[in-house]
Amino acid sequence: MRKSISLKSYGITHDNLHYQLSPSELHAIALEKKMGKEASSGALAVNTGEFTGRSPKDRFIVKDKITEKKVWWGDINLPFEPSKFDALYDKVIAYLNERELYVRDCYACADPNYRIDIRVINEHPWANQFAYNMFIRPTEEELRNFDPEWTVINAPGFRADAEIDGTRQHNFAILNFTRKIVLIGGTGYTGEIKKGIFSALNFILPVEKKTLPMHCSANVGKDGDTAIFFGLSGTGKTTLSTDASRKLIGDDEHGWNNENAVFNFEGGCYAKVINLSQENEPEIFGAIKKGAILENVVMDEAGNVDFADTSITQNTRVSYPICHIENVQRPSMGKNPKNIFFLTADAFGVLPPISKLTPSQAAYHFISGYTAKVAGTEAGVVEPVPSFSACFGAPFMPLHPAKYAEMLSRKMKEAGVNVWLVNTGWTGGPYGVGTRMKLKYTRAMINAVLNGDLGLYTYDDYHIHSVFGVAQPRECPGVPTSVLSPRTTWNDDEAYYTTAFKLTNAFRENFKKFEAYASEEIRRGGPQRYAF
Repeated sequence: MRKSISLKSYGITHDNLHYQLSPSELHAIALEKKMGKEASSGALAVNTGEFTGRSPKDRFIVKDKITEKKVWWGDINLPFEPSKFDALYDKVIAYLNERELYVRDCYACADPNYRIDIRVINEHPWANQFAYNMFIRPTEEELRNFDPEWTVINAPGFRADAEIDGTRQHNFAILNFTRKIVLIGGTGYTGEIKKGIFSALNFILPVEKKTLPMHCSANVGKDGDTAIFFGLSGTGKTTLSTDASRKLIGDDEHGWNNENAVFNFEGGCYAKVINLSQENEPEIFGAIKKGAILENVVMDEAGNVDFADTSITQNTRVSYPICHIENVQRPSMGKNPKNIFFLTADAFGVLPPISKLTPSQAAYHFISGYTAKVAGTEAGVVEPVPSFSACFGAPFMPLHPAKYAEMLSRKMKEAGVNVWLVNTGWTGGPYGVGTRMKLKYTRAMINAVLNGDLGLYTYDDYHIHSVFGVAQPRECPGVPTSVLSPRTTWNDDEAYYTTAFKLTNAFRENFKKFEAYASEEIRRGGPQRYAF
């Protein structure tokens, strides 16, 4: 394997470079430089500094001939001038010319027909280990003639001057589709690295490959049946797709190609670890070992992690290569899905724990991308707040959400997929009154779908929700009947319907910005009852 590399084509002229180091070497360097500590599990624990999550308001796309007429510009996709990018790039390179650097060649997309070769240049060794974990690792033979198509340049210690550089503040993540560069500075949060490439693929695949990119997890059963799980952070994507009885394809980013296959973009998993326990999530718990990287967790002097401690952030994370999960699909691909799950953590406690959607409802809920923020997670949030993210991943979608929704609807119809809305949030009342849905019940409902138990039911076995219009089953193996009806769990019909109507109005208000692009069929998929 090639042990050295030149970065002169990027403007980096020194040779203080570490190319393609192993995870154990990077782990040791991080410890030696006191950039992290070793947990009792053997994992490397690091603190990402000022930023413990993504900064959506500081993500930009260079507005040029490629993107000008295709990107959905607005509050999510913020334009950046090409000349400003070039000037900022030069400043970042000058900064990196005075730093020891770590370089990794890797790629995204398990399907070789869609593969994109990537070079990642990092200021920090543990960020380079993150790239090893999260992207797909080339063989030694593949590395001999490796020619990167995209480059991620990651300089956490560089601080932009917003007034001069055109950024909002000192941190930034900028995509340049002409130069094929993701430029990241001012933030140590590693999620910006993987999401930069994901955002690029969300433009490249639909525009150039006519392939649907998805912010979802996926697994496959013994009979080859693929299941997809859409959901925003904290709704259970990773937890519910990591199942000992099914092989994991991937936990976050996938494509659905024109050859009737679903393929993973990544070579690893990036899971939230808040309140993680061996009892509830044994596969993820067991993946935290040498080679894994824990982010922003609290440990005692012996290296034991307190997963319930959120004093640094609610967004505690672990990254690990997918091979840390024992039951994985190789290669990371599956056939057309038979079931799709939309996961939402409804903090209002009014959505059914599981319900079957019609094609129009599926399109409506996909465009809406609903979950909820709960009290205490952000300053000023004192009660549940509706949160909508189009296509369950708006911050990473350069095109208009209707483009992805149209592609998904077409593929669902062609494949004859069943779509289910699953509430992993609250039952018996809103946050602060009710309780979080038990994981064992959610797993039982999903297993009932995958085993065919719910799909065998007739129309009469479902109750059509009087507010949201979705079909909720009256019975489900392993789940008390009372749990299946959210209204019943409240024991207060007036309070339940008042809250339900409040949420439907939030759905309608959010959907106004999509109405001009949505067909009448999709519009009919939303709640049909109005608050009085």
